[in-house]
Amino acid sequence: MSRRHRAEKREVLPDAKFGDIVITKFMNSLMYEGKKSVAEMITYGAFDVIQRKIGRDPVDVFRDAMENIKPNVEVRSRRVGGATYQVPVEVRAERRQALAIRWLITAARARNEKTMVERLSGELMDAVNNRGAAVKKREDTHRMAEANRAFSHYRW
Repeated sequence: MSRRHRAEKREVLPDAKFGDIVITKFMNSLMYEGKKSVAEMITYGAFDVIQRKIGRDPVDVFRDAMENIKPNVEVRSRRVGGATYQVPVEVRAERRQALAIRWLITAARARNEKTMVERLSGELMDAVNNRGAAVKKREDTHRMAEANRAFSHYRW
């Protein structure tokens, strides 16, 4: 890891169908071994299933689900005088989005439906309704931060 300066953030292009940068970042995280067309088919297929089942705009459903998954606080390890404390800190906007995307994909992959399209659409619909594994992950993170609030004076 270089100590000279931070790596420059690469800008991603908006996705072809909806023109949304967050959906592109989501598809890039979903992608295995450079198979972007497969990731697009999974994402757009899940959006079609959501459109059929709920009847709402799938991009709005995706945004609402992401808002319900994004964490506000998290704990970070801080070493003070031989002891390691879990210190609650606010989460930056970029990291909130990255964590939400990562948790959503992990939760969708862990589901029991037959295809990834069904898993992803199910997890998105659960997240919109404030249930599902990704929302539970956010709640667990918030609960851990709340439990360790006594160490917040170690914040840096």
